[in-house]
Amino acid sequence: MPARSIGSATISFGLVSVPVSLFSTAESSAAISFNMLDKKTGTRLKQQYVVPADNNRIVEKDEIAKGYEFSKGQYVVFSPEELKALDEKATNSIDIAEFVPLDKIDRVYLDKAYFLGPDKGGERAYHLLAKALQETGRAALGQYAARGKQNLVLVRPTGDGVLVMEQLHYANELKSAAEVPIPETTVKDTELKLARQLIEQTATDEFHPEKYHDQVRDRVLQAIQSKVDGQEITAEPTAQAPTKIIDLMEALKASLARGSDDAEAASGAKAPKKKARKAS
Repeated sequence: MPARSIGSATISFGLVSVPVSLFSTAESSAAISFNMLDKKTGTRLKQQYVVPADNNRIVEKDEIAKGYEFSKGQYVVFSPEELKALDEKATNSIDIAEFVPLDKIDRVYLDKAYFLGPDKGGERAYHLLAKALQETGRAALGQYAARGKQNLVLVRPTGDGVLVMEQLHYANELKSAAEVPIPETTVKDTELKLARQLIEQTATDEFHPEKYHDQVRDRVLQAIQSKVDGQEITAEPTAQAPTKIIDLMEALKASLARGSDDAEAASGAKAPKKKARKAS
């Protein structure tokens, strides 16, 4: 079944326009959510807003206003019309400002991503842009207005020639890595050598995300089905914490040894059994 488009836009750079359709890159339904219930009756609870300073008076939806706290306890109030006037007008245009080397974009800026497909009449320009970006190793950086906000976006090609629009954080939205406390220390050459060996031991040249799945989600779904079937859920025994190896060198050596043992066991299990030769 073909994917369903969630919107349309036009990639614009210079005098070139590429009409595209937007597609989700992931299923939001993957998240499992629980409802708040009353323990006594088992019915779903309703959220309400109250005024603590007025004997917890319940405020109805049409009585709620939005305000910004500019000083402690002081607010400027905006009407729905005023807020709507402040919203960025959706232009459905992905305005490209510059083309930057893809490997220069730090992945920490990534917020979310969308697949882009060619819209009617844009097939040739779409393939041209994707191929040009692939050959130059660059990505298109620009802005895209949607849902009342102007987003910073990056358009890049995948290995299959499909364009992806990544929504990025603005620079002022990110915290500085300099805020992370990292005390100065020295790394010994022998430790570095062992660490590199450990990395190479389990290194791969390709990305295979299908090898991994959310075990917590599977466990929650299984528990939900057990509840539906009327079964009781018992807590799993707590796994014993592994013994800590304080010495870094010993930890690296132990990790390398364990990796070697696993590799030998795997190769032994896969190796075909040799047939015994018949006596001549």
